Amino acid sequence: MAKAPRCGPYICGIDAALDVVSGKWKGLILWELDTHRVRRFAELRRGLPGVSEKMLTQHLREMEADGLVHREVYAEVPPRVEYSLTEHGHTLNQALVPLGAWGTERIRREGSQVVDVAETSHP
Repeated sequence: MAKAPRCGPYICGIDAALDVVSGKWKGLILWELDTHRVRRFAELRRGLPGVSEKMLTQHLREMEADGLVHREVYAEVPPRVEYSLTEHGHTLNQALVPLGAWGTERIRREGSQVVDVAETSHP
């Protein structure tokens, strides 16, 4: 079950922002949905190598409760569910752009390995 939306008290804006994006996969979910606009659960899972079904479900529920992700359920057999970013999610993703640039520079500076998602996405 998803946790209740977080609502402080906070020490500062960074505290409030990190409360919403805390968790290993949330930033990557934001990136994946921003890049591809709409994703089904299995597509998200393939795009995030190493994420478990349980963790992806938990993070998506939390992000939906926080107003970052929209979950659209289609009345089909079998049911089809699609995820996309809300406007609030897009603004958060834009706020994370400088942090991503900082991380890219860190990868370059330290010569860290980068996962090739295209290679890991194949069944």
